[in-house]
Amino acid sequence: MAVRAIRGAVQVDADEREQILEATAELVSEVMRRNGLETDDVISVLFTATPDLTSEFPALAARRTGFVDVPLMCATEIDVPHALPRVVRLMAHVVTDLPRSEVQHVYLRGAQALRLDIAQ
Repeated sequence: MAVRAIRGAVQVDADEREQILEATAELVSEVMRRNGLETDDVISVLFTATPDLTSEFPALAARRTGFVDVPLMCATEIDVPHALPRVVRLMAHVVTDLPRSEVQHVYLRGAQALRLDIAQ
């Protein structure tokens, strides 16, 4: 088993609580599914949101999907003028048998534009 970091992001249409929770839950679920992970495999998750998203903490969505004992943290992305708006990002630290080359990073909705090189 190795410790790996998995990146992901999702864009929401508006700064609305339910949109942030729904999109973040989708992102977390896809990261887990595509990488064959269980909650016990997750060491910690750092969530960031662009400065235009303030309606809810993205980590709440992870708690609601079963991340009860996983350390979670939220932060604000730096406010870069040309950055993609309304984006929730995550970096999950996990234990897995997957080699680094097989880890699947997940970019959903408009956030696919952030990493066309690795987005599935």
